[in-house]
Amino acid sequence: MARILAVTNQKGGVGKTTTAVNLTACLAEIGQRVLLIDLDPQANATTGCGVVKSDALSTVYQILIGRSTMRGTSLRTEFGFDLMPANRELAGAEIDLINLGKREYRLRDALADIRGDYDFIVMDCPPALNLLTVNGLVAADTVMIPMQCEYYALEGLTDLVATLKKVRAKLNPVLEIEGLLRTMYDPRSTLTQQVSRELERHFGSKVYRTIVPRNVRLAEAPSYGKPVLAFDRSSKGAQAYLLLAQEILDRHAGSAGRVTAALAGTGVEP
Repeated sequence: MARILAVTNQKGGVGKTTTAVNLTACLAEIGQRVLLIDLDPQANATTGCGVVKSDALSTVYQILIGRSTMRGTSLRTEFGFDLMPANRELAGAEIDLINLGKREYRLRDALADIRGDYDFIVMDCPPALNLLTVNGLVAADTVMIPMQCEYYALEGLTDLVATLKKVRAKLNPVLEIEGLLRTMYDPRSTLTQQVSRELERHFGSKVYRTIVPRNVRLAEAPSYGKPVLAFDRSSKGAQAYLLLAQEILDRHAGSAGRVTAALAGTGVEP
């Protein structure tokens, strides 16, 4: 059964979509069967995978309102993983879901039929607490929180943890924090180092060892409709997300051999 991972942060601009797309690509690269679900009406994860947004495109919106099935909607990307795309229609889902039964459980129930088809299902959630995010959190087993090491990020993290506790108490009792991922990391900043140490002190092993640095290739790759692994495999950004995929598999599956093979030629030590 797939492990369902929600990539979320109520604060925008922290590398959430970048993480969802590139982690998915790296997990696929090391032999995992992966589905990426774009739950954000901005659909940046969709375009970041080379899929053109279109009103005619069958999307996760049709899944949520019961007009389509998962198998009938997902697309196979050229990067070795499947994508459940989004477009601007998804912005109206908030209104449409209000009058539907079990509105918080629509995505969870839709995923039940395909969990056996994948090893991982990664969801890119919107940077807000709305019904789309709640659907993602209710469907998820764990949550990955990308965050910058800055003061406002710590404040936002407090709010997010409180939200996750409420969701666990009322809607999804098995929901756990998978880990905190430090993104856009600049080791030259004293504040960045201080916040990083605070995260490690408060969250311990929940903080991933892998750190994603500021990297221009990570910023450029979406404009080409590619994960950074396909855009520039030797870049520091690609190397960081391959190492993150290794760390996740080491935590859950012990698949170090496949990761080592994928890292061959990148200059990264597994």
